[in-house]
Amino acid sequence: AGYATALIGKWHLGFAPQFHPLKSGYQEFFGPLSGAVDYFTHCGTDGAHDLFDGTEEVYRKGYLTDVISERAAAWVGKQKGPFFLSLHYTAPHWPWETRDDEAESKRIAKIVHTDGGSVATYLRMIHHMDEGIGRVLRALQETGADRDTIVVFTSDNGGERFSDTWPLVGKKMDLLEGGIRVPYIVRWPARVKPGGVTAQHAITMDWVPTFLEAAGVSPASGYPLDGLSLLPALEGRIVERDLFWRMSFRQQRAVRSGRWKYLSVEGDEFLFDLETDARERANYRRREEKVFETLKKKYETWHALVPPIPADASVSVPYGKADLTSSAS
Repeated sequence: AGYATALIGKWHLGFAPQFHPLKSGYQEFFGPLSGAVDYFTHCGTDGAHDLFDGTEEVYRKGYLTDVISERAAAWVGKQKGPFFLSLHYTAPHWPWETRDDEAESKRIAKIVHTDGGSVATYLRMIHHMDEGIGRVLRALQETGADRDTIVVFTSDNGGERFSDTWPLVGKKMDLLEGGIRVPYIVRWPARVKPGGVTAQHAITMDWVPTFLEAAGVSPASGYPLDGLSLLPALEGRIVERDLFWRMSFRQQRAVRSGRWKYLSVEGDEFLFDLETDARERANYRRREEKVFETLKKKYETWHALVPPIPADASVSVPYGKADLTSSAS
């Protein structure tokens, strides 16, 4: 539709030659292909260097969050027409390193999820990312397109080891609310009033139909979308819908329908009323048997419509690639 497109930052959806951002509709790519790299050496969990400009491996000096921010701001600043940017910071993903921790980077031969870190480090990593976002927004403002540009801030999963998800329970790799509730902030001065809050239930896959509708572009025929457009929610209307998740890690599955949530973990089944019990402590499975059975059947129907989880999707893969085994809609 005439849009310039780029993905800057983490890809984490498979490796070349089979998978690559440039094979998935993006015209430009800059960043790591894996899920976690050292912020100074830009090497992955296996110690291999992982920073690319398109398909070419490149070497850059500097703290990765700043390198990503600089590239994103420069790309936005040179746009003369409509554009779409996927900006995927690795921060605040492990390894736990701030701008001041280059010595820590040199000390560690191989990055490990549970090695080092602190709450103070985690907060500082988020602060560095926030500064980068401000840099990109200033570049957007300088183009004169900021009023008509949709900016979305969200996350790919719930809290990490040093995050505080209170009052929710669970973190990354859980289908408990602490593992799947993420930030969802939209800035669109031309159509969205600032300071608003919506009760709309939404999921990451909703952004594809949302952006397509906002751009006046029809989805490709033969490729049904997993999400729904959120434009009505941005205009103050609520769309009732169900949400589904599944993850091979601990054999987790879940359904959200209104206030109710069905959850299964390693064969143990639960029904939670999230309006009164966001911490998911009270199991209503036996009190609300009809609701429980209805949601369980909804999951089974949905599960039958989506591709099976591959046999090689197991917890034996490196932690940085483990979330590739999940599927959601």
